[in-house]
Amino acid sequence: MGMGEAIGLFFSRYTDFQGRSRRAEYWWFFLAYIIFTIAVAAMFFILGGGIDANGDPELGGASIILLVVVGLIGLGLIIPMISLAVRRFHDLGQTGWLVLVFGLLGLIPLVGTLTGIGQLIWFAMPGTVGPNQYGPDPKGGHDVDVFS
Repeated sequence: MGMGEAIGLFFSRYTDFQGRSRRAEYWWFFLAYIIFTIAVAAMFFILGGGIDANGDPELGGASIILLVVVGLIGLGLIIPMISLAVRRFHDLGQTGWLVLVFGLLGLIPLVGTLTGIGQLIWFAMPGTVGPNQYGPDPKGGHDVDVFS
């Protein structure tokens, strides 16, 4: 699975909280999101946003518009990002409610940082091989009913 396929799958399963998502789907989208964030930050500074000599925020008209547009995009991505995390937990054989647990723990200083790192490490682990209670293996090829 490449980045384009992963992003297409991400948007096609926008509100799908059922089933499983492979590591590749999660991490390709995560990389695309990081690249988008870096590009927006660069555009923000190019368009005149930043900090002046006194350390105060300095915003130009174009940078304010950019911030509004990016904010709206961010709001639009909340639900699909949650659904992707739920499906990733499902692939690991865990309940999707862990997204809520990690989200609430993320609000606590220092604990949130540690749980965020823990979640990233957990999402880097391979999913369960073969079907689990959340659906068939998204990688396929693990048909246990060969002789039926």
